[in-house]
Amino acid sequence: MTELEYNEEQVLKNASLGDKDAFGALYERYAEKIFNYVYYRTGNTHDAEDLTARVFQRAMNHIVNYTDRGVPFSAWLYRIAHNLVANWHRDRSRKQEIPLDELPFLPTQGEHPERNLMRSQEEEGLLRLLRTLPPERQTLLILKFVEDLSNAEIGAIMGRSEGAVKSLYHRTLLVLRDELQDQISTFQGE
Repeated sequence: MTELEYNEEQVLKNASLGDKDAFGALYERYAEKIFNYVYYRTGNTHDAEDLTARVFQRAMNHIVNYTDRGVPFSAWLYRIAHNLVANWHRDRSRKQEIPLDELPFLPTQGEHPERNLMRSQEEEGLLRLLRTLPPERQTLLILKFVEDLSNAEIGAIMGRSEGAVKSLYHRTLLVLRDELQDQISTFQGE
């Protein structure tokens, strides 16, 4: 199968019948999105690669059981990814390791080292703050800002109505705003 233009329903049907090329087409279509989701939940490229591979391995092993329930196939993949990430967090030790190739302060060409360091610290602080949120809210923000999905698409993935997604999004932004204001107040008070 070389053409991805035809109906995803047919690709899913072929994949569920054991067509490895059809499953490969699904992998090509969704691997980057699933990797991004897992990466933002774990913060580690190596773990994200491993977990993404496990998502697709699990999907390939269970695609014969996949049933179209009126939500996109991607929702099924995100649910698998969500469960694997939850298990990863639960099983992970408290020790934080950062591989050398992921050190945030390595300057890029032409960028002033201090500016790069400040930007990296700000990004790391924001990611650290986001990781303190409950997993459901992390998922929402990743799907909204990284994957650029609509509230309806997010609702299908998370099993919520579009209105519930809007409400959760609003509450999450209020919590983040308050937390950032607290951090700024603490910083200014030092």
